[in-house]
Formats: sequence, structure tokens, C-alpha cells
Amino acid sequence: QVQLVESGGGLVQAGGSLRLSCAASGRAFSSYAMGWFRQAPGKERELITDISGNGYYTYYADSVKGRFTISRDNAQNTVYLQMNSLKPEDTAVYTCAATRATWSNPSYWGQGTQVTVSS
Repeated sequence: QVQLVESGGGLVQAGGSLRLSCAASGRAFSSYAMGWFRQAPGKERELITDISGNGYYTYYADSVKGRFTISRDNAQNTVYLQMNSLKPEDTAVYTCAATRATWSNPSYWGQGTQVTVSS
């Protein structure tokens, strides 16, 4: 069993930065790919970035490429999302997830953290 707990959300002005953290409990953290999803009001949840278990491979959605950076520290069982140049359209609930297979059905989800970007 793995539990995921996000932190770091909040209110920021457009152009600002935030760093989200997702701390995992349980064993074998490095065997899971980790991803960050977001869901804006009235929109479907979308995968915006993920990172392989060893941290070598990453994916970014076009909407965040060049502005967001995912990283992980397997010794600390934590994955991070550094968000720079934030835009009002980045306002959403951000949730981390873990999978050993595909993102169509992640094994574990965090509870989510609200990010609000004011214009």
C-alpha cells in the first residue's frame, strides 16, 4: 500500500512560481512512475507530466512544457513539481499519482492540492 500526500499549493500571481511536493509512504517508491494530474473547474482531469521510477525519463504536456519541471528524490520518497511562469489557466486542483503500468488506471492517488493563479 502506498499513500501519497501533496503539499505546496496556494495562491500566486500570474508570472509567479510554486513548488508542489508529493510525499509517498510505503515501500518500493522507485518502482513506480509518478505523475502529476490537474483538473480545472468544468474540465476533465489531465496528465501534465510524469517521471519514470529511476528519474531518467520525463513527459510534459504541451501546455506546461518549458514552464514546469518534474523531479523525484527516491531516497526521500518524494516527487516534486516546480511550476514557473504561472498563468491564470494553470488554476486547478493538482494531484499526484503512482503507477507501475499505464496512466489509464493509476495504482494510487493523492488527495490533491489547489493552485490558484490570479491575473
